[in-house]
Amino acid sequence: MQIEQLKPIIEAALLAASQPLSVAQLGELFVEEDGVDREAIARTLEVLAGDCAGRGVELREVASGFRYQVRQDVHPWVSRMWTEKPSRYSRALLETLALIAYRQPITRPEIEQIRGVVVSSNIIKTLEEREWIRVVGHRDVPGKPALFGTTRAFLDYFNLKSLDELPPLSEIRDLEDPQLRLDQEPLPPPVIKDLPVDPDEERAERSATGEADEDKTAGTSAKESAENEAPASTEVGIEAAGTRETTAAASDDEAPPPIPSATADEAAAQADVDEDAAEQDTEEYRA
Repeated sequence: MQIEQLKPIIEAALLAASQPLSVAQLGELFVEEDGVDREAIARTLEVLAGDCAGRGVELREVASGFRYQVRQDVHPWVSRMWTEKPSRYSRALLETLALIAYRQPITRPEIEQIRGVVVSSNIIKTLEEREWIRVVGHRDVPGKPALFGTTRAFLDYFNLKSLDELPPLSEIRDLEDPQLRLDQEPLPPPVIKDLPVDPDEERAERSATGEADEDKTAGTSAKESAENEAPASTEVGIEAAGTRETTAAASDDEAPPPIPSATADEAAAQADVDEDAAEQDTEEYRA
């Protein structure tokens, strides 16, 4: 069978398939009487790939085989046909998947050691449900932890034919180091404070500063207390003076009225009466 006859058959099979088809799977479409071998199928695939030049689709070989897919340059417009938003994966999930892809086979404790955090069971479950990773064995250590590796579905999803097509790890300097060291943006220079040579001097200086602040606070409080007490003392003095004046005025009001003094004539008359009384008493005595 000629290539021109094989082209429509293989093209239709690839478009009708729900997954990539390998050369062996395409060879199962023909019987011995057709006289089609793997080499003829491979040449037909090359011709079909060339025919896609300048079109909106391309024939791409991935890990599972060959498939037609939309080109990346027209994907923004074609993606509007689906109202569902594409799945968004967390940073933790992508980091875990990247470690499995680049360091496989790898165990879960080793992933946790590299990332520095515990790997959630939901992350491993999600990756296994999407058939991106699988258990390829168990490490011969206590506990027998499972070894994880990637699958063909992982390569198909990311349009990869093999793990060799993974992007290079330009950010990683040394893969032998258990800790992945990534290039980071330089941090701003820290502000360095002048520190004393002797720590005891710093403590003494802090203590002196604290005592000075306490003395200053105490002086301010005493001054405020004195200012508050001064008006109170003045008010007390004024009240005491008012009390004394009131007492003196009351004393003057309660004093007895003055006794009027006798006149000179009354005094002389009284003296004569007294003298006559005295002479009478003397005569009576003699008698």
